[in-house]
Parts: sequence; structure tokens; C-alpha cells
Amino acid sequence: MKYDVVIVGGGIAGLTSAAFLTKEHKKVLLCEKEDHVGGLVSTFEFEGFLYDAGVRGIVDSGIVKPMLKQLNIDVEFIKSIVTIGIENEMIRVETIESLNDYREMLIKLYPDSISDIDVILKKIREVMDYMDILYGIENPLFKDLKRDKEYLFKTLFPWLFKFIAKSSKIKNFKAPIDDYLKNLTDNQSLIDIISQHFFQKTPASFALSYFSLYLDYEYPINGTIDLVNQIAKHVLNNGGEIKNKTKIQKIDYVKKLVFDQDNNAYEYKQLIWAADQNRLYKALDTNENENPKVKSKIDKQKRLLVGKRGGDSIYSMFMAVDLDKDYFESKASGHCFYTPKKYGQSKIFNNLKDISKSQDKQKIINWMKDYLDHTTYEIAIPSLRNPNLAPKGKTGLVVSVLMDYDYISNIKNLKFYDEFKQLAEDKIIDVLNNNLYPGIKEKVIHHFSSTPLTIEKLSGNLDGGITGWAFTNDQNPAINKMTKVIKSCLTPIPNILQAGQWTFSPSGLPISILTGKIAADKANKMLRKAKE
Repeated sequence: MKYDVVIVGGGIAGLTSAAFLTKEHKKVLLCEKEDHVGGLVSTFEFEGFLYDAGVRGIVDSGIVKPMLKQLNIDVEFIKSIVTIGIENEMIRVETIESLNDYREMLIKLYPDSISDIDVILKKIREVMDYMDILYGIENPLFKDLKRDKEYLFKTLFPWLFKFIAKSSKIKNFKAPIDDYLKNLTDNQSLIDIISQHFFQKTPASFALSYFSLYLDYEYPINGTIDLVNQIAKHVLNNGGEIKNKTKIQKIDYVKKLVFDQDNNAYEYKQLIWAADQNRLYKALDTNENENPKVKSKIDKQKRLLVGKRGGDSIYSMFMAVDLDKDYFESKASGHCFYTPKKYGQSKIFNNLKDISKSQDKQKIINWMKDYLDHTTYEIAIPSLRNPNLAPKGKTGLVVSVLMDYDYISNIKNLKFYDEFKQLAEDKIIDVLNNNLYPGIKEKVIHHFSSTPLTIEKLSGNLDGGITGWAFTNDQNPAINKMTKVIKSCLTPIPNILQAGQWTFSPSGLPISILTGKIAADKANKMLRKAKE
């Protein structure tokens, strides 16, 4: 079969590319290796409970809603209030003034560090101000600048001046969040409580902006999968083709052919790779007709990828309880970040490298128990956003913690993976029962969990990464400056573009959508140029 564009990867980036290309009446094939599209935006139903397996909420960032508007797609969202809890202290993040509540909470927990807390809060406000400018308008890539003169002159031009004025200042926040905070306080517990929300070596510019993200959280009323379903429907209604259970194994970029696991061939004019970047270069088929200059550029990129790691992953437990949603609503909101202890995680985490290689089963288990006593939990309760997402009088929860891929891989190799998951699930239930949700343990209906290995298997993402490349890499293989995001779609391979979380760092759902749109626009441009 011949197509204008073949897209590999049915996550949110690939779907976005497909949606915009079919909108322009291009013949598009979207190939997804799993039996459903969505990738890390995924929802499933189990015994009447709806669980979000991927993202727990949607951050607009001036990207998501403009994308939907341009495609004329209707997804109903509701505001998703975030709660932050530490030990017995809880605050709701509803407005910028919630920073004052956060300050009071930190002072109660760390009364000897008031001046340090005020310095840190000042820095958070500075970064939030920058982020509000960066994502404070509808992204121009989703606007018709030729027709929308009002947006051009009243919104975009004034924004550009503000962006230029602030962009140089954000360079002051490049350091990893832990290192940056050490220059502001010597209270390690205070450093931990702020930084343990984030992946290793997360830049301070991203970590300190989290209050802006919390204020921007919304939730699709029918679950996060509704966003995926509506975009996929748009693709199909506009003549696009989606082939699930189709894994692209080989690419002949000279002949412009891709081959799936059954050796079926699909011919393309443009290819958009919206999946794990390592898989792209492994799929390239050596061809005697290769251009030496092109081959040299490809080999250079392959060398760059050697040894690079995917970003940190997560361990998630899905549980249902025989308690009404009102019980949980009285404790926290439907999207909560909770830390049971105000001190100690860094000491535990510093041992991770050795524990990840350990052969001592009990030491490995004990480390996990200590970690779960101290780490920060992300708790999402879909039925607090929409009561219809759980049986009446009962509640489903998704409870997640950051998790190291190597640590879990070692457990798998030592052959106590299932036993470990059961122990971890029991420990998480104990932590929730002893702290945030007393009495929950006796009300459990079912529980099960996923690990970084699960994410790797289902998504194909290196190391089960959920935000692209790790910040710990010595050199990031992705573009990491917003001023250069337009180039994120480029590869050294003729007629092959890329999109998704592996093309820009730091990444997430909005960036995946943005890069999907950029790749679609570039493919459109290349097709028009070839036609001329």
C-alpha cells in the first residue's frame, strides 16, 4: 500500500500528527504495536472501576485546548484541584495565593528554616512568572496567523517582547533542583520535600515551576482516554487508517518502505517516527545504495544514543475500596501529592545504586519498605472528578511513586518479581492506612500494580521512561531549548521526521502534542514541495 505519510507510534504525538495531516486530506497510515492507541495516555476499566494507567490529569500549557479547537474536537474538561500533603498538613492548590498556604505548611514543619523557606518561595515565584509567560498564551503553532490578525498583534507580538525579556533570566535556574536548593538552604529535609516530587537531576527551572502546573491541571470528564478516543475518531473520520498490533520492524529509507512483524510492506512519501528513538535507528535497514554523507550523519546519531538512558519511571498500584468518595473528599482532592514523613528520603535514595545490583533479597525488600515510608505519593481518584467512574458507594485509586528501572529489573532477574509486587502493594496500603486514609486497609476490594517493566513492555519506551531522556545523561540527545523546538522534528534520515517525548526535553503530554503538530506541518510542507 502507498501512503502520503506513515506514522509509527500511536501515542499522543503520533495521533496529533495523524489528525493534522488527515485534516489536510493526506493519505495517512498510523501503525501502533499494541491493540489500542494512546500510549501513556491510557484508561482501562476493571470490575466497574475506571483507572488512568498513564497521565492522571491534563496540563493545557497553551497547547492542548488550542490543538483541540483547531481540529474542531470537543472534549469536556473539569478543573482538577491538586492537594499537597506532608505528614498531617494538607493544602489545596487553587490559586497563586495558595503559595502562602504552602509557606505556612513548610514553616509548621520546619520552624527553624523560615528565612530559607522565604528565599525558596521567592525563587518559585520567579520561575512561575517565567512559566506563565512561556505557556500563558495559545501556542502560535495552533493559530492561523494570516487570518487571525487580532491574535497576531494583540497577543503574540506583546508576548514576544515579554518572552525575550524573561528568557535570559531562566538560565539562572539550569542547575539540577537538588544542587540549586543546596545554595539556598542547608536543611536537607527541606530540600528533599521539594525535590523528591521530581526525577533525578531535574532542572530547577522545571521543578520550581510545579505550582504553575498544579494550577493548570484539568481532567477529561470521561477519563484521560477520552482525549485519545476523540483524536483517533477525528483521524478515522477524515480518511486516516489506524492499524493496531502492527509493529514496524524494518525501514528501507532509500526505497521509502517500512515492514511490519509479518513482513507486510507499506510505502510512504514521508515517515513520522513517534515512538522510542532507539527503535528508529535499530529498524534502519542497511542498503548498498545509501548516500555516504547521509550514512555518516545517521552513524553519528547512532553513536550519540549509545548508553543513553530513559527518564525515571513509576510504580503504580491500582486499588478499589468499599468506601464512598465522600470519605476521600474529606481528606484531599482527586489529585493529591502526599509525603508521609518530612525527612529522610535522600539517605534512603543514596543507597539505590548499590541496592539495584544487590543479590540479597531481604536487603532489596527492606530498601523498598523504607523508600515507601518516606517517598512522595501521587494519588489520583477518578470518581472525585466524575462520580460515574466508580460503582456507587465505592472508590478506585491510582497510587504512584517514582521508581528506578534498574532496581526493578534486578528483582525480575532474581525471580521474585511477583512476590515483590505483592509486598510493595501491601506496604503502600499500610502507609495510606496509617497516615492519610485511616481504615482503608479493611475496605480493600482488589489491588494490583504495574512497574517500569510494564511501561516498557506496553509503550516500547527505553527503561520504561515516561518523560523521554533522563536528565542524568552526559549529553541529551533531544533539543532542550524552547526557541529551537521547531527543529525537534528533524532527523538525519531522508524523508523521515520524528515526534514525541524523545525529541524535546523536558517533555510531557503538551510537548508531545506540540512536536506532533510540528512534524505534521513539516511533512505537509515537504509533500507540497515534492508535488511542485
